[in-house]
Amino acid sequence: MVSVKNTLSYLHYSPKPINDAYSKDVYKHYFELVDPGKRYFVQSDMDEFAKHETKLDDYINQGDLTFYKLTIDRLYQRVDEIDKITQDIFSKPINLNEDESLTLEPKLKKVPANKQEQYTEWKKFIKYNILQEIESMNSKEEDQKEKKDSVQKYNLKDTIKYQPLNPDQKLKKATDEVKDLVKETFTRFKKRKKMDWFTVYMNAYTEVFDPHTNYYSPKDKDDFDTQFKGKVIGIGAIIQEKKGYLYLGALTIGAPAWKSKQLSEGDKILKVKSKPKEDAVNVVGMLSDEAVRLIRGEKGTPVTLTVQKKDGTTKDVTMIREEVAIEDTFARSIVVNSTNGKKYGFINLPSFNADFEDEKGRNASDDIKNEIIKLKAQGIEGIVLDLRNNGGGSLTEVGDIMGLFMNAGPYVQVKDGNGKIQTLKNKQETPVWTGPLVIMQNELSASASEILAGVMQDYGRAVIVGSPQSFGKGTVQTFVDLNRFLNTEDDFGSLKLTIQKFYRITGESNQRKGIVSDIQMKDFFTYAEVGERYDDFALAWDKIPTANFQKLNIFNIQALEKASNDRMAKNAKYQLLLESAQWREQLDKEETITLNINKFNDVMKQRKSQIEKFKSLTKFENGLQFSMYQNEVEREKKDEAFKKKSEIWIKNLKKDLYLQEAMNIIADMGAKS
Repeated sequence: MVSVKNTLSYLHYSPKPINDAYSKDVYKHYFELVDPGKRYFVQSDMDEFAKHETKLDDYINQGDLTFYKLTIDRLYQRVDEIDKITQDIFSKPINLNEDESLTLEPKLKKVPANKQEQYTEWKKFIKYNILQEIESMNSKEEDQKEKKDSVQKYNLKDTIKYQPLNPDQKLKKATDEVKDLVKETFTRFKKRKKMDWFTVYMNAYTEVFDPHTNYYSPKDKDDFDTQFKGKVIGIGAIIQEKKGYLYLGALTIGAPAWKSKQLSEGDKILKVKSKPKEDAVNVVGMLSDEAVRLIRGEKGTPVTLTVQKKDGTTKDVTMIREEVAIEDTFARSIVVNSTNGKKYGFINLPSFNADFEDEKGRNASDDIKNEIIKLKAQGIEGIVLDLRNNGGGSLTEVGDIMGLFMNAGPYVQVKDGNGKIQTLKNKQETPVWTGPLVIMQNELSASASEILAGVMQDYGRAVIVGSPQSFGKGTVQTFVDLNRFLNTEDDFGSLKLTIQKFYRITGESNQRKGIVSDIQMKDFFTYAEVGERYDDFALAWDKIPTANFQKLNIFNIQALEKASNDRMAKNAKYQLLLESAQWREQLDKEETITLNINKFNDVMKQRKSQIEKFKSLTKFENGLQFSMYQNEVEREKKDEAFKKKSEIWIKNLKKDLYLQEAMNIIADMGAKS
């Protein structure tokens, strides 16, 4: 604790005073991490804990574990009691005809006043889970019936099992299922070492400095390194904890989760079946690292995830674990044959990769250079560079990529905690592509992506197209081993901490505001709370002096923007997509849900009719034609995985409404240049 405190105070970009105000922030954040759903502690606990609210600063200064031990011991005590409470709830008939509702939004919840109130809350929570389980059965039955009807209609071989259960059977089956899940959650909770909570406790201290400053225990650091090197046997998905649930974060391109085409970012993970002969494990309430350990395993073995989609439907997705290949984090390009008879190049860059350890290792700038050379040989008239969902990577790669499109010049300014500003410059004077350039971004384009999009916008070298603004991460982190400050052989883990902020050449920070697109198009994330600005402890936006640079101004942004806006206003599919995005976000923001089975079924029916309305979006095709390079066509004949990846990639490109408009914009640029 003392080592963490010293590291934060001396090395963080913007150290906070360790005082009572800091202590209060840590206190509040800690309970958001430990009991986000306000299910475990009762009011008398909180009254007792509150005596420590302004003492957490003293505890970190002294390395005092009083508060940590008090709260975690109490948590385990409460879990034992709640385990007995839930057993009592399941021992009595569960009535789903009562007019009750459950509060879903944690901010609106109050800590239970006493044990009786806690009992009532858990009973409601159990009812809600049973209703979801019944809904899941209903959906499966409907699917089976649809398939069976279709098979019979066309006189096909009928192998489909369709045995609908009556309401009582469903209630019993769902209740048994939820009972097992709850029991299992508590069993696993009790198995968990109390020491594991220490990481959570320390992160309450670090994350109040800023969201990218985190404590890593030796085990967590090991996991991080595995991820960073990119060699891991699993499904290739980030698992995130939010409001007591686990969600899928970013999916690795080309990895099993991504290839399944049935999973997407934001899916809620309900169960994981680690081995074919074992039962599925309920992961609701589980920690992400435990879930990750269930998902990872031996290469070539199956793993099944049960997920709840954004629209409330549930599905089982089985994947075969594989070494999540890094190849799919590399740039790839293709020729787009436009309806105007011209050819354009499309380059997708999933991350700003760089191999610092291996001189022969691959890096993003060399890859992009090779793709541009291949595209030029095909006689293209413009390039679209796709940075959507690109979370960043190496800062130096930004300058090298910029140098492929324009002459040398500054590309980013970096400021450290002492206020020292350094301007990084690209020194290349031999651009490979000087024609029209569009850069695509969305709310998940972060860090290095934002630096590249920002500098190309500032020079007027490219038109930035996409979401109203990118993620807004304008900070640089590094790892510090805590052992370096301690005279010990033991491993005390590491601190990932923010040491610098970066700024555009105009002097504006990317922090919180991100990069504002020249031509804005909304998407699913626009209505969700995605981005740095939604974090209470994110560092502030600010400005430093402008670097010396010459603007290019090759095209008329206003004219391009007007033409695009006119097209999108008439694009019925785009309007439907926005309606769907807003509807999904409203669902996410619902504060309460009814626990009366008839009313609940009505809510589900309404949702299904809405989903029906948006079904046509899944069938959308943008009409673009794509041509692969001859050597890739040859490679497909020998490499089954590459062939499959290419097919999936092109299929997705054909469904991409935003790519269609990016191609329209690049055509306009060619016509006007």
